[in-house]
Amino acid sequence: MSTAALHLSPCFDLSNYNSNSKPFLFSKTSCKNDSAFTRSSSFAGSLNFSLVINNTSPDFCRLSNGHRCSLRVLRCAPEKSEPSISVDRGYGSNGACERVVVLVIGGGGREHSLCYALERSPSCDAVFCAPGNAGIASSGNATCIPDLDISDSSAVISFCRQWAVGLVIVGPEAPLVSGLANDLVKAGIPTFGPSSEAAALEGSKKFMKNLCDKYGIPTAKYKAFTDPSAAKQYIQDQGAPIVIKADGLAAGKGVIVAMTLEEAFEAVDLMLVRGVFGSAGCQVIVEEYLEGEEASFFALVDGENTIPLESAQDHKRVGDGDTGPNTGGMGAYSPAPILTEELKNVVMESIIIPTVKGMSAEGCKFVGVLYAGLMIEKKSGLPKLIEYNVRFGDPECQVLMVRLESDLAQVLLAACRGELEGVTLNWSPGSAMVVVMASKGYPGSYEKGTVIRNLEEAELVAPSVKIFHAGTVFDSDDNFTAAGGRVLGVTAKGKDLREARDRAYQAVEEIKWPGGFYRRDIGWRALPLKHLATKG
Repeated sequence: MSTAALHLSPCFDLSNYNSNSKPFLFSKTSCKNDSAFTRSSSFAGSLNFSLVINNTSPDFCRLSNGHRCSLRVLRCAPEKSEPSISVDRGYGSNGACERVVVLVIGGGGREHSLCYALERSPSCDAVFCAPGNAGIASSGNATCIPDLDISDSSAVISFCRQWAVGLVIVGPEAPLVSGLANDLVKAGIPTFGPSSEAAALEGSKKFMKNLCDKYGIPTAKYKAFTDPSAAKQYIQDQGAPIVIKADGLAAGKGVIVAMTLEEAFEAVDLMLVRGVFGSAGCQVIVEEYLEGEEASFFALVDGENTIPLESAQDHKRVGDGDTGPNTGGMGAYSPAPILTEELKNVVMESIIIPTVKGMSAEGCKFVGVLYAGLMIEKKSGLPKLIEYNVRFGDPECQVLMVRLESDLAQVLLAACRGELEGVTLNWSPGSAMVVVMASKGYPGSYEKGTVIRNLEEAELVAPSVKIFHAGTVFDSDDNFTAAGGRVLGVTAKGKDLREARDRAYQAVEEIKWPGGFYRRDIGWRALPLKHLATKG
């Protein structure tokens, strides 16, 4: 560690800054123009404080009062320039000169990748993330607001009004199901994410299945149960393999693919008798086992219109070769070769568009991103809907955001306003892959607080590498430490999937984290086995 003095004038006096103070906005636009760094209201005074600079991680520092700031941001501010206000509070109808401040709700890898894409959006003046995480805070992709209670709609609304937020993007499913988007839209704040009524597509698998039945959307045969004996009798009649799902939200862990009757009975007891998923598992869906290849399909929806995103494929099982229990996702790549252009058209016509029209007909228009988990059946080669998520997938979002070349802020604003018709998206050529690094023991119990080193070196193995943080915090020595199950999303682009994969695994192997593990076969369905990683 070393200590340095920093003086920027005119500026703020930060000597009394605390977590209840307003955050400081440093406009990336003004940084690009070499003018002053700005915030949303005028200020004067001088900035004099000590910086404790971590020599091993020179891109961020700690203020003398204990708060962290990004030197990447501070370096944008010329010493002699004057501060100014750069946020346009209005919304241009043609979008020509429209500027927007964005708040991203959430603190995982999905939210980090959204912040990364927004930070590159030409029309985005500033990005907030609440609560965010250590990696987002140190990357310079967003200003993290860890003390904003995202479960308190009034607090979020107050923050948005105070900071002229013109777009809120809700990342996780729980705030959507609880109605955060409803409250924000009612307050007149453009919000990308469905209402609680529309979020039932993910919040209740029975709701989703009933919609499929009503509007002829292809999905697996199913039946819902609250009585364990009745569920077991149905399973006995159907035979194994069979799938048992908790009806509600279970953090991606409420699905059990039972290969035997005994496993299926145990899954029923786990949910309906022992209640391991709480209220989410008080009703179960017993579903036909579909044989084939899974794929993830994403579409932006404005209530009436919908446009597809690029395809991706996730790896849900914890172990190589798709073995072991389901997780929130151990890696992904884009595009997914199995989703041909012909098949994408089939998905749009038979699944996505009927869902959007059906939701509108039911009186709960869907605004946001529809994430369809698909099974491309082995026998027919046609897609069936496994489940819907009502937000960007994690880790699929990471590979999509590094490939997106369109202005994300403007695209999502168009969705909020019902103006997606005619919108087209630009994507970088080639492929992208993300390898998730998780704490040992995940998805079961795992140790927290293990130190992670060499992240900066890992990002330097190739210009296309970007590490997204899903569960990191800083310890007292400014080291990144693991604070969750899935912790890092090591992402890379390449001219093809093989190059993207090689770069991602080269970066993974640079990271020094004895407390972590990762799958070594991400992309195995799309690449020959001889190209898979073999290093330990």
